[in-house]
Amino acid sequence: MAFLAKPGVPRSVHLFAAPFLWTVIGGWLMLRGWGWLEPGRGRLLFVAAMFLGTLKSLFILDKVAQRSLDRIIRFQDDTCLGAVYSWKTWLLVLLMMTAGIVLRGVTQPGPYIGTLYAAIGWSLCLSSRLGWRAWRRWQKPKET
Repeated sequence: MAFLAKPGVPRSVHLFAAPFLWTVIGGWLMLRGWGWLEPGRGRLLFVAAMFLGTLKSLFILDKVAQRSLDRIIRFQDDTCLGAVYSWKTWLLVLLMMTAGIVLRGVTQPGPYIGTLYAAIGWSLCLSSRLGWRAWRRWQKPKET
């Protein structure tokens, strides 16, 4: 029953998948946020979002990303792809997605939600740099 086998992958795939997911999701959130900001002066909120997102990245998400990368580096090759994040992180992702759905359901998306989405998206994109750096280092040939 080969179809029941776990999708085990090398560590390099985990090191690629972690920042890739943060970058794609962060970019998507920034795009959604931008779309909810009003043209003209309302777009100045995007600048505020970048500032807030940078603070979140530097003071919170960088630590989270580094812990995640340290965990991945300790993996053995052929670890399940889903282990790229811990079950606690997957639970947090599910809770944040649910919160976003509820937030958009109880209020009309606009400048405040747009700014929030853009800030969160930018913080994910900015902190993904740590993962991309680790992946690039892992790709360099080891000297023998």
